[in-house]
Amino acid sequence: MSVAARPLLVAGALAILPLAVSAQPPEHDFLQFCVGCHRLDGSGSAQNGVPDMRGVVGRFLRGPTGRAFVVQVAGVAQAPLDDAAIAALLNWLLPRMDADGLPDDFQPYTAAEVAHLRATRPGDVPALRQRALDEVAALEAGAAR
Repeated sequence: MSVAARPLLVAGALAILPLAVSAQPPEHDFLQFCVGCHRLDGSGSAQNGVPDMRGVVGRFLRGPTGRAFVVQVAGVAQAPLDDAAIAALLNWLLPRMDADGLPDDFQPYTAAEVAHLRATRPGDVPALRQRALDEVAALEAGAAR
């Protein structure tokens, strides 16, 4: 193999490698991949269409549609982290942003669940968000009765 062809071989090999396993703790992944849009405190940016996660995001996990939505939003589904790192990040983040909103029977995300949800990402994420919110509202209304 010529010396000139080696960089192309290396570049080709790197292109087919899976997402990198994060070697850092989830709070560092949050700083690296989430804070740019969601801000350090999770407040987001309403004028830029980035929702506030504080006191809200845990409620999504009260129903299956919302649980899927949390993984399928673009910033999560397309993050350059492997599925185990995404699961660890979400499991670290959720109780910090909305411990009171999490369901009493909250089950942490697994790498397998994240992989499945990332592979089945819907075409209309805003519609999925609305369905998730409607589902949570119905579940909460039923529980209040």
